Amino acid sequence: MGVAGEKFQLGTVGALSLSVVSSVSIVICNKALMSSLRFNFATTLTSWHLLVTFCSLHVALCMKLFEHKPFDARTVMGFGVLNGISIGLLNLSLGFNSVGFYQMTKLAIIPCTVILETLFFRKKFSRNIKLSLSVLLLGVGVATITDLQLNLVGSVLSLLAIITTCIAQIMTNTIQKKFKVSSTQLLYQSCPYQALTLFLVGPFLDGFLTNQNVFAFDYTTQVLFFIVLSCLISVSVNFSTFLVIGKTSPVTYQVLGHLKTCLVLAFGYVLLHDPFSWRNILGILIAVIGMVLYSYFCTRETQQKPAEASPQAILQAKEGESNPLILDSLSAAENGGSATDDEPLKVPMWSSKYSKA
Repeated sequence: MGVAGEKFQLGTVGALSLSVVSSVSIVICNKALMSSLRFNFATTLTSWHLLVTFCSLHVALCMKLFEHKPFDARTVMGFGVLNGISIGLLNLSLGFNSVGFYQMTKLAIIPCTVILETLFFRKKFSRNIKLSLSVLLLGVGVATITDLQLNLVGSVLSLLAIITTCIAQIMTNTIQKKFKVSSTQLLYQSCPYQALTLFLVGPFLDGFLTNQNVFAFDYTTQVLFFIVLSCLISVSVNFSTFLVIGKTSPVTYQVLGHLKTCLVLAFGYVLLHDPFSWRNILGILIAVIGMVLYSYFCTRETQQKPAEASPQAILQAKEGESNPLILDSLSAAENGGSATDDEPLKVPMWSSKYSKA
């Protein structure tokens, strides 16, 4: 059990590190593509990202680097379309709102996720976890929010973007556990639906927001280079996103996302000489404190759970001396298996697509 726990922790750290490095890299690449080269077609670019990711995974499948595990087609289709819609709504939110209000939209994803998991999964978050998340959100808010210009259409789009993003990320975690599929298997099956959704709406959405036609853009060699580079990095971004949510939780992924925001601000100042103020520095410091507290409390609570469960396990073992079934399940757990593998996962009441076909 100790070796398995160490492997899980190393895998989690690797997933988090991959997510941070790849996400910061693609943000810097896209910033150069959009700010310097004026390629402002974010939704269409995302559809290309997903298409390249699917092709890369298909090559990996042909090389037998992972096993294809098909499951409920309706669940995969609904999940893929929902992911595509959430990305489109986030881009629309940025187009209709100020940058400050868009940052508020992203900040609202964490408390919304906590509320949804509490209501529908009955998941409990301790007071310390809530406090650390509050410190984190305060820091990111101070570092990134500059203005709050409200409008009705933008507010409605932001609300829809928050809800769809939260549900999509919770579904990512739930599907992997319910159907016992890896992040790679889920990403491979859902990518075509996400890519198709964004490819169909992307040119219209980008044209509406930029008053330009993505197919009439002047694709110079430099533009093509950064597009290809962005697509290649996106393979790592998409894979690490599913990996992190599958190994941790949607809330942890959002916390990681705000760490990326702080790193992007720092790298932008160092590499691209973006303007930096005392508010940015203060906000980043507060956010880092919040992330450290969140990591500390999560680790401490994770360590406390086995300690609290051990007396109950001993009691069950004594009672199970006359019950071979209990002894078998405990033996399986000691050998790296799970005594609750057959226990049905609680799924949200808001979705009927999780039922097996």
